[in-house]
Amino acid sequence: MLSGIVILFTLGYLAIALEHPIKVNKTATALLTGVACWTVYALGSAHEPEKVVNELSHHLGSVAEILFFLLGAMTIVELVDAHQGFKLITDRITSKNKVTLLWILGLITFFLSAALDNLTTAIVMISVVRKLIKEPETRKLFAGIVIIAANAGGAWSPIGDVTTTMLWIGGQITASKIMKGLFLPSLISLLIPLLFMTSRLKGKVKSLPAEEDVHSSENAHQLIVEAQNSTIMLVLGLGSLLFVPIFKTITHLPPYMGVLLGLGIVWVVSEILHSGKDEEERKPFSVAHALSKIDTSSILFFLGILIAIAALESTHLLTDLAMWMDKTIGNQDIIVTTIGLASAVIDNVPLVAASMGMYDLAQYPADSKLWEFMAYCAGTGGSILIIGSAAGVAVMGMEKIDFIWYMRKISLPALLGYFAGIAVFLLLY
Repeated sequence: MLSGIVILFTLGYLAIALEHPIKVNKTATALLTGVACWTVYALGSAHEPEKVVNELSHHLGSVAEILFFLLGAMTIVELVDAHQGFKLITDRITSKNKVTLLWILGLITFFLSAALDNLTTAIVMISVVRKLIKEPETRKLFAGIVIIAANAGGAWSPIGDVTTTMLWIGGQITASKIMKGLFLPSLISLLIPLLFMTSRLKGKVKSLPAEEDVHSSENAHQLIVEAQNSTIMLVLGLGSLLFVPIFKTITHLPPYMGVLLGLGIVWVVSEILHSGKDEEERKPFSVAHALSKIDTSSILFFLGILIAIAALESTHLLTDLAMWMDKTIGNQDIIVTTIGLASAVIDNVPLVAASMGMYDLAQYPADSKLWEFMAYCAGTGGSILIIGSAAGVAVMGMEKIDFIWYMRKISLPALLGYFAGIAVFLLLY
């Protein structure tokens, strides 16, 4: 039974990593892997069906917390974007100097990613880069920095990266400690690539021709109202996401409750802002429309991979693996660093999920060095290759960036930043 689960999980893992060459969506593979692992476990425990069902129900509760959190957060972000809230930020970027623009975009992405999440921020910032830069090669270099900045910004925030969110919801880290402990290492992991790229960029960017806006006096009032709505939704959307850690601290309720509270408030305000319009005019600003735009495939991917990991945890395979690694490698810092490097090739969600099952909270309580270090390594290690993070894969599709091109131009500065951040983290400890 155990060997069957390991074989199924390994095959599923390989299929996920080789998603593009084999042309099979990783979400489909993850769902099949998760169900197959539990099926083998159930068939192998034929005399204890109630035990297996109870274990699955127990794990499903933890998985659902993560999925509802992501669903709520993604919907809030889509509502803000529908009201062009992020345009208020992007319209203020006016520099044409390549180096200045690189630093501005890098730092904006870093902090925005901490407030939203690295995938959403990468998509928003690539849209900005497209408006600002005409040259394809320069735009690709900027896109590379956006990926690094988005992953670095997400690593130090409990809501900025799926893996950090998983550790936060799982009780391995707390919001205040992770922000305090990882801010500097994460910032260094961005600053080193920025300095590296600064020496290779010169001159000014060639921007796309500006679209001429011609507005009649009749719709001037409407434009003012739309600008006000954008401001309200941006402040409310970001405020509701930033309030989640505070809500959890005050009420001790799970983070997804805070996100659902924020979504409810943003939803009500959105309805009020457009109450005077007919059904067709209100549709682009509705939650139903926002839900149709969120990446539902990613939600199902997390479901599949997390229940697959739960099967390994229930059969104690992860505990055995942790004991083997401790005996073989010994140094925990090297183990976690290796996990981070592996996340450049393999999706960091299953890696962190597996690690959460490998190490016991009784032995490594909340905010232990192990968990903070893992949040940093898994979050930033994915930047080393373009397929190593959700942000990288999204940008790869948007800008048609080649895997080899990224490895030649971006992987080295990303790797230098990764190890520089590790050095700073270990020095802080």
